[in-house]
Amino acid sequence: MHSPTFAPLIDAHIHFDKYTPEEQQEIVLSFPAQQVEGMIAVSMNLDSAQANLELAKQHPRYIYPAFGYHPEQQLPSLKELEAFFCWIEEHIGHAIAIGEVGLPYYSREEVQRAGLSFDQSAYIDLLEQFIILAKKHHKPIILHAVYEDADIACGLLEKHQFTRAHFHWFKGSKQTIRRMANNGYFISFTPDILYETEIRELARQYPAEQVMAETDGPWPFEGPFQGRMTHPAMTRRVIQAWSEITGMGIERAARLFYRNTKRFYHLQD
Repeated sequence: MHSPTFAPLIDAHIHFDKYTPEEQQEIVLSFPAQQVEGMIAVSMNLDSAQANLELAKQHPRYIYPAFGYHPEQQLPSLKELEAFFCWIEEHIGHAIAIGEVGLPYYSREEVQRAGLSFDQSAYIDLLEQFIILAKKHHKPIILHAVYEDADIACGLLEKHQFTRAHFHWFKGSKQTIRRMANNGYFISFTPDILYETEIRELARQYPAEQVMAETDGPWPFEGPFQGRMTHPAMTRRVIQAWSEITGMGIERAARLFYRNTKRFYHLQD
């Protein structure tokens, strides 16, 4: 569905620095024709944050960088963490949010499947540091926290009385869903809403005023997206699928997702 009345698209979570320079240029040049207004470019670590900041300076109309440390990797040394936090403090004025941060659910699962133990206490401590940083600077936080890890994240957010939380590509129990919704946290759906039963059920349950669309690009998707480069314009299909699941008209749904994302991230009109 593509019409002049369709609200502009905003990709609420993308790893734009992970695309090749040629892909980055192709994507940005396509935005006017695809009605993409912008994207939240999340970071994996210091190098990633620096790359996203540079990309944002090159394309200030379209790219809003977020600075964080992705949890599905080994923790950096204390010295490296201190350097990263200092860098974020120095460049916080350029950040739309703190992220991507969270807990290593998939890494932990892999280790435990191999019959080994996994202590994630240091990851929990780091996540708490990022929540404190986000609250200090009045920035939203973008979370990688699924299933039981979401409950740990909720506990930390509640401890610090911080509600500007965006759980990206979230999966969890009905009890956790209710807890997050009641706390005012936002979630975002990826293109897998077209074919994943669990995600489609989540779309039926979560409050419409607290949802956004993302790609998590360059992560590849299946179904109708098989073999295609992940593009922020795929959020159009996300919104279309959500509208079909919930029964809300597509144009109204597009306006809703647009307003939700602008409101959550305090993006200027």
